[in-house]
Amino acid sequence: MAYFAAVLVRTEHHWEAQEVDLDDVEDLDGIADLARASSVDEEPVLLLVEQEDTWFAVIRVDGEEDPRIYVSDAAAVARSAYGDTLLTAEVLGHDPDDDEEAPSTGPAGDETVLADLGVDPDELTDLGGGRLPADALIVIAERLGCADELETVR
Repeated sequence: MAYFAAVLVRTEHHWEAQEVDLDDVEDLDGIADLARASSVDEEPVLLLVEQEDTWFAVIRVDGEEDPRIYVSDAAAVARSAYGDTLLTAEVLGHDPDDDEEAPSTGPAGDETVLADLGVDPDELTDLGGGRLPADALIVIAERLGCADELETVR
């Protein structure tokens, strides 16, 4: 299935966007390295991922801290090529290897991942349930003040 992924880098005065290729990324460390390579100083870097009309993810990297992840539909992510990469123990709230059942449908991860940047946790959760993933990412970018930058790389 086709996907779209973009890195949003916060600079002193604005956001910059760049489309990225995730085909060579094998794990969460690879995603974090990809984000950190784009970072400016200690400003947050966001990786927005959307897979067709099924799910979206927001991965946030702040400096050398562990990435924070939110996915709109854990079950859909689990069925994708990115399930092993994005559905970590922290996202699911338990070790995925200990669970014989597939992740439940619905959001998972850190719903506060964008709270300090203007996206309320309840709004982020609502975006996953009532909109197409591409539309949800546009709303997120609007709240961040970088919708034009995201649309430029889409």
